[in-house]
Amino acid sequence: MAVIKLTKDNFDQEVIQSEKPVLIDFYADWCGPCKMMGPVVEELASERSDIKVCKINVDEEMDLAQKFGVMSIPTFISFAGGEMKGKQIGAVPKSALADLLK
Repeated sequence: MAVIKLTKDNFDQEVIQSEKPVLIDFYADWCGPCKMMGPVVEELASERSDIKVCKINVDEEMDLAQKFGVMSIPTFISFAGGEMKGKQIGAVPKSALADLLK
C-alpha cells in the first residue's frame, strides 16, 4: 500500500476511523534523519498490507504536530482503534517501527 499524505482535513477519516493499525511519520523535507527514514517507511508500507502508513509534513500541518506533542523529527506515532498507542522519536531500524504496531 502506498504511503498516505495526511492533512487536518483527512486525518480523522484516514487515522481515527481506520480499521487497520496506522503508523504516522511526522517529518520535514529539510530534515536529514527524516530523509534517511523515508525509504524505510516506504518499505514498511509496501511489505505490510495489514497496516496503513501515513506521513505528515510538520511545516505544512503545524496544528497536527502540536496536537500530538511532536517536538523533534522524525517522530513516529502508532494508532489502533482510533487511539494513540505508541511513539518513537528519531531515526530507528524498521523493526522498531514494526514494534510500534504490535
